[in-house]
Amino acid sequence: MLDLVNISVRVGRKVILEDVTLHQRAGEVLAICGANGAGKSTLLKAILGEVPATGTVRLNGHDVATARPDRLAPLRAVLPQDTEVAFAFTLGEIVAMGREAGDFATSPDIDRAALAAVGLSGRADEDFRTLSGGERQRGQLARALAQVWEPVAPTGPRWLILDEPVASLDLGHQLRVMRLARRFADAGGGVVAVMHDLNLSAMFADRIAFLLDGRLEAEGTPAEVMQAPILERAYGCRITLNATPPQGTWLLPQTCEDLPVRPGVDA
Repeated sequence: MLDLVNISVRVGRKVILEDVTLHQRAGEVLAICGANGAGKSTLLKAILGEVPATGTVRLNGHDVATARPDRLAPLRAVLPQDTEVAFAFTLGEIVAMGREAGDFATSPDIDRAALAAVGLSGRADEDFRTLSGGERQRGQLARALAQVWEPVAPTGPRWLILDEPVASLDLGHQLRVMRLARRFADAGGGVVAVMHDLNLSAMFADRIAFLLDGRLEAEGTPAEVMQAPILERAYGCRITLNATPPQGTWLLPQTCEDLPVRPGVDA
């Protein structure tokens, strides 16, 4: 379990988060949504113990505020928004950093498998800084996957904490990343992801939490919270919910099986 109880974050007199309580079960994907500045990334930082906060965060029973980082590293892996690195690491070295932070330091084959999972097979020797923004994002996801490669540890479930995991990606790779998150949860792990794409959130998440001005505005299944009044409050604009039209030029992603490998693209 990931338990957040009355989490509040203040900077001076400014309230960033106020009394947010959430309980996330392993085996599920939780999407955290809301407008810019709603407090989504700050909530992830509070989950990780990276910002001073009041309240309690417990991960598999560990109090995040007091637990040693080396005890938490095998249980959780983080994909941040920023994927820049300062030194000339190769993509393979970046992925190995994740694996070595978890319980899999003696299993280098995981690196290759993690890169294949994100569509970057054969790219391990490339300078990370020369990759495109989307490739860096997927490379960092491979690092996170390698850190928690088996979704369930002998001591309990492992967790993926993802901050805007599809922000730099094209449609095909968005679906690939979200399928990876879904499969990780289906195998017994837990996933918490800050998301801006509501369609992908509705497709892949078990539950969605909407933040508004640092407060939890609504939380529940997609069917429960993807309602016009909730969305209009969260985003401050008129919302019309549409069903898939029978005709027209709409481009809608589907939860289909992986397509065959495209030479020069996925290889």
